[in-house]
Amino acid sequence: MALLGDIVIQVLNVYWFVCIIYIFMSWFPNARESAFGQAIGRIVEPFFAPFRQMIPPIGMLDISPIVALVGLRFAIRGVEFLFGLVG
Repeated sequence: MALLGDIVIQVLNVYWFVCIIYIFMSWFPNARESAFGQAIGRIVEPFFAPFRQMIPPIGMLDISPIVALVGLRFAIRGVEFLFGLVG
């Protein structure tokens, strides 16, 4: 069971880094419109969408991805706890 937990945690960690890359792409003009940016967007946007519905932007600042990443970190910690991988 620990192996399954490790695999799930690794997949979630990779997804977390993909989300970070997508967030940083917003800092560069037209990065999200590139083929790479659109591919990442198709992976990340469905996860960010519910958070964007719950948390309105503050002026031009959208903090919903930050809240989504915190939630994903909590999910990773929860998987670690469920599989007894907490050290």
